[in-house]
Formats: sequence, C-alpha cells, structure tokens
Amino acid sequence: MRFGCFLIGLAAYAQPFSFAFIGDMPYGPESLVPFERVMAEINGDKDVRFVLHAGDVKAGSERCDDALIKSRFVQLQKFRLPLVYTPGDNEWTDCHRAAAGVFNPIERLAFVRKTFFPDPDSTTGGTKMRVIGQSRIPGFGDYVENVWFKQRQVMFATVHVVGSNNGLEPWSGIDPADTAATPRADRLAEFTARQAAALAWLDEIFKQASDCRGVFLVMQADPRFDRMPGDPMRAGFDAFLAKLQALVVASGKTVILAQGDSHVLIIDQPFPTVRFTRLQAFGEDKVHWVKIRVDPKASNIFTILPRIVSANVK
Repeated sequence: MRFGCFLIGLAAYAQPFSFAFIGDMPYGPESLVPFERVMAEINGDKDVRFVLHAGDVKAGSERCDDALIKSRFVQLQKFRLPLVYTPGDNEWTDCHRAAAGVFNPIERLAFVRKTFFPDPDSTTGGTKMRVIGQSRIPGFGDYVENVWFKQRQVMFATVHVVGSNNGLEPWSGIDPADTAATPRADRLAEFTARQAAALAWLDEIFKQASDCRGVFLVMQADPRFDRMPGDPMRAGFDAFLAKLQALVVASGKTVILAQGDSHVLIIDQPFPTVRFTRLQAFGEDKVHWVKIRVDPKASNIFTILPRIVSANVK
C-alpha cells in the first residue's frame, strides 16, 4: 500500500511549518526543572506542530524501575502537541548495569513498548496524530516504536537504533560471562531481529517517500560516523549506515538523520552527498531544543534553528 505526500490542496501544501526536536532529556533528577522550561518554550511556540524525541528520557545511572519509566512518560505528556518518541539505550539496553538496577534488558524493552506506545497507530502527547507503524507489517508486530507520518512534502520516521553499539555491548551486569567473544544468545538474537527490522523499515520509508521532497529520520544512537566501517566500535551500525547511504544516494532527496546519544549539538554532512545532514540533539546538562522550519517551496527545504533556553545556561 502506498500513501502519497500530496493529500491536500496545493495552496495549503506550500505553506511552511515548524516542529521541535529534542533528545537525551530529562537526564537525571537535576534536569527535571530545566526540562520543564524546554517544554514550556515549545508549548508556547505557535509555529511548532509536533515534537520529535530521540530517546534517553533518563540518565544511565538512574534505576530502570517501572515507577521511574512511567513518571518520565507522564512528564512527556505535558506537551500540548503530538509527541513522537523512539527508545534510547538508557531505557532498556543499559539496564543490566548495577546503577540502573540490574534488569534484564529484553524485559525492560517490553515494558518501554507497553508504556510509551499504548496505541501503535497514534502518537502520544496532548494532541494525538495518526502514524503508520511497522507493526502493521506481517513479521514485524513487535516493532511498535518504528513509525512514519507525512507533513506537506516531507516524510518523518523513527527507527529503533540505540547506543551501546546498537545493543552489541555485553550485558555484563546480569551475566559476567557475556562478552563480545561469547555473546548471550538472547542478546544477539534481539540485536539481529531489531537490525533486520530497521533495515526493512528503511526500505519501506524511502518507498513510501517516493513522491516527497525530504526525509527526516529520528533514532537514538550516535552511529559513530567518526569511525571506519569494520571498526568493532561501530559494528552495530555498519549495516544500517550502508543501507541508509545507498538509499539517500538513490533517492536524490534531502535527508536529515536526527539523533541523540552524545549530548552535544552537531550539524554536519558525514556522507559524501550535499543532500544528507546529521543533526545531533542537545542533551544531558545542555537542556535546550532545536526548531526545524520546513518550507516546501524552498530549495533547501529544512532550516535548523537551535533554541537556547536562557534560564538553563550555566
């Protein structure tokens, strides 16, 4: 089934709009109040239509228990707008660590999915918006977190790719015998299945975006563009990056990959094509946000506008 970008009148379709992008926040109890200020600014911006969150709604040192994860979900519902979220490693992959409570990451992932995706066909947030999920596709029913939607001439989509080498880092907190050389079968199986889902989802996103001008992808991980393919430090990202680069080149579209994970605002072009941009969110103690303006008539469809919350500047 194909869903076209051109679904409403051409005059309305040409109007610019904006949305908000954030990640890696709130990051620990000390960032809860600063994050409230970020939410207040976004809620007060009349141009912003929806919010995209790149995951990590808790610090890695915070416990991954039910109450904390639920509390962060509840806090995020204070956005008056549709909220689109993709899971971060701090919510599940890294929960095996002692500081995080020594949880089984697969069990935590199931809880995150249940909590943050109560309706796979809709966003959360104060205003709901319909989305198309990978869970609709036979064989991918678990992947409620992978969704896409379209606004004007742009495809927006989330892909579940997380830090800690996309889940390849051993779960040593619950199993000291789990190593890169001797991986736990369940950890490796989860990675293999989720990577296959991500690669299939990329194909679906670009197929559905065939009549769109731009693609805006959101994931949590810093995929280590700074390292060469084949480096063990980016083994969990190699297949994803190779697939993404091929699709970007073949499509000829303007593509932004928006990520979190490393907590410093980055805007760069790590692929050898002028049409691809990597945008890394503010995060951790840098509690600010990014506003992206979309102008369907402009040659450069996306304009990235960092927004510094003055009260959060240390």
